[in-house]
Amino acid sequence: MKKIVGVRFKKPGKIYFFDPEDFEVDMGDRVIVETSMGEEIGEVVVNKRELPDEKITNPLKKVIRVATEDDLKSMEFYKSKEPEALKICDEKIKKHKLDMNLTDVEYKFDGSKILFYFTADGRIDFRELVKELASIFRTRIELRQIGVRDEVRRIGGNGVCGRELCCCSFLGNFETVSIKMAKEQNISLNPSKISGNCGRLMCCLKYEQEVYEEKLARLPRIGAIVKTADGEGVVDNVEILKEQLKVKFKDGDDYFYKKFDAKDVKIIKNGVNNNKYNPEEAEHLKELRELEKLEKMDNKNNSEDI
Repeated sequence: MKKIVGVRFKKPGKIYFFDPEDFEVDMGDRVIVETSMGEEIGEVVVNKRELPDEKITNPLKKVIRVATEDDLKSMEFYKSKEPEALKICDEKIKKHKLDMNLTDVEYKFDGSKILFYFTADGRIDFRELVKELASIFRTRIELRQIGVRDEVRRIGGNGVCGRELCCCSFLGNFETVSIKMAKEQNISLNPSKISGNCGRLMCCLKYEQEVYEEKLARLPRIGAIVKTADGEGVVDNVEILKEQLKVKFKDGDDYFYKKFDAKDVKIIKNGVNNNKYNPEEAEHLKELRELEKLEKMDNKNNSEDI
């Protein structure tokens, strides 16, 4: 067992575990911690507790100290300089005619480094830009390319549900979302309906996927032959969350339909997985696959090393 505290550097953002050593820290305290990028200031969001060694993937870095009043004043001072730094960097990007979109800037709490975040379609040679920015600000400069998901997280906004975007309110990590999830959840494969503000597949497709997978594994598929109280029939439709089946029966030359709870029928012969797309869905499939590919690239490029 190891003692840990959970620290978050941005809200929303991923929570990282650190070794608190002998420091007494409470929820909401600001602490200076050791990271792969040097000393950083973060907020304690998980109280000191013990975790089994197997739940800790990396060697724990340490809490260096509880942030002092001077640390917090320094952080606020440099934060106030960020709008000016953003403006200057944007002007220099235009001067060097670089095809990149500056989205945000972040000073380290002690002013030892400035990070500029940008989006671009490909790789950008910004070496001359970095040299000029270093001569202006007299500190270390880092330009970091981010994906469109992170860009929207920084801009903010509301989703189609009317609520604040998940990535801006509580979502710590971006998980890969696939077309398969939308299909299994019987959602229209129309990019305009299943894409978020960032233009990628909506993160919320992931939330219920485990439930759908668990239910689909034991429910009969469409086309399955089942035995019911009314005799044998063929499954015409499956309401996955309700676990209800619409069964088609033959009565002479006519057909009739009836609904049953899945628990009240017995599978005689299961149907096959239906991976076919209707004409409207097939039309959008190429665009959706491109979104899926871009999303995987975003997730790979945005991996954080703390």
